[in-house]
Amino acid sequence: MLYSTMTSSSQDDWIRISSRDGFSFVVKRNVALHSGTLRSMLDERHSFAEAVQKVCPIDERAAVTEKFVEYLAFKATYENVPPNEELPDFSERVAPEIALELLSAADYLET
Repeated sequence: MLYSTMTSSSQDDWIRISSRDGFSFVVKRNVALHSGTLRSMLDERHSFAEAVQKVCPIDERAAVTEKFVEYLAFKATYENVPPNEELPDFSERVAPEIALELLSAADYLET
């Protein structure tokens, strides 16, 4: 199991992901853990402020952070879909004006 260091009750916790311009997005911990960077921030074995406060600041503007959070939810929703089943194309949801910023954020956030 990928997230074996977490207790089952902590998997149901809610996490706030905040953008650099002050907007916040609340997601379940198991959704946030689809990002390697957020998973490291929220690792309860370390006493990082993000793990204690359950708030992960992201140095991106709100439009990019919102789409990133949407992608995490998309990824969590479709993670157990059989390989032969067709998935919706997430790229159709990304506006061209944020595509490059989102790609950069996804790389940094290990998504």
